[in-house]
Amino acid sequence: MKKTLLILMLLVSQLSFAKPKDDRYFELRVYYCNPGKLDALVDRFRDHAVPLFKKHGIDGLGYWIPTKNPDNAFYYLMAYPSKEARDASWKEFGNDPQWQEAAKKSEANGKLIAKSNIYFLKATDFTPKIKASKGGEMRTFEMRIYTAMPGKLQDLETRFRDHTMKIFKNNGMQNIAYFTTLEKDASVQPKLLYFLAYKNEAAGRLSWENFRKDPDWIKASTASEVNGKLVEKVESVYMQPTAFSKLK
Repeated sequence: MKKTLLILMLLVSQLSFAKPKDDRYFELRVYYCNPGKLDALVDRFRDHAVPLFKKHGIDGLGYWIPTKNPDNAFYYLMAYPSKEARDASWKEFGNDPQWQEAAKKSEANGKLIAKSNIYFLKATDFTPKIKASKGGEMRTFEMRIYTAMPGKLQDLETRFRDHTMKIFKNNGMQNIAYFTTLEKDASVQPKLLYFLAYKNEAAGRLSWENFRKDPDWIKASTASEVNGKLVEKVESVYMQPTAFSKLK
């Protein structure tokens, strides 16, 4: 009886560990503005879109502009209770007369957005709780997207969960949020997408230099790749939050 109870307790513990800390439905959008239109887009978000997002149940978590921005990009991260809630909120937002008027006025001299990329995301089971910043100076954020080698995403997540995040912290890097992408095509392996924060970009780059030389990282990386590399491609962008971003 005691043995059975112990097994059940272990199973419950494992299940609770595997459950994501944040089971909301997330969306990351990247807008690429037409030349000279980025400031107008930021103004439209600050004055109109962000308040209307709140009105329609869209939780805008972070709004950023890349530190090097030749493509006039604008990044923002949102959260919803579910996909169904997301779809309903965007429908209401799009039909809101206040939004329609604001969008029309802001584009009197031409469209603001040339193109966009959208990522739908789910939180990993090791992501920190995503919460608004409380005072203090604005940090510099880095968004990274890892394309894992075929069949290696789970091994990559394990390395982050068991080693990488801790070593990041030891090297002055703040773990903000970790996601995997929700792909339309079930045959496509999801990507790992995550956010870090630093005092500034220079501090971030220095932290990465120290991280790569850290004996704990070298040991963990070597052990995790005895059967082959885990990462095929890394994409990185450093960004500054806007004044109206919850994450700063």
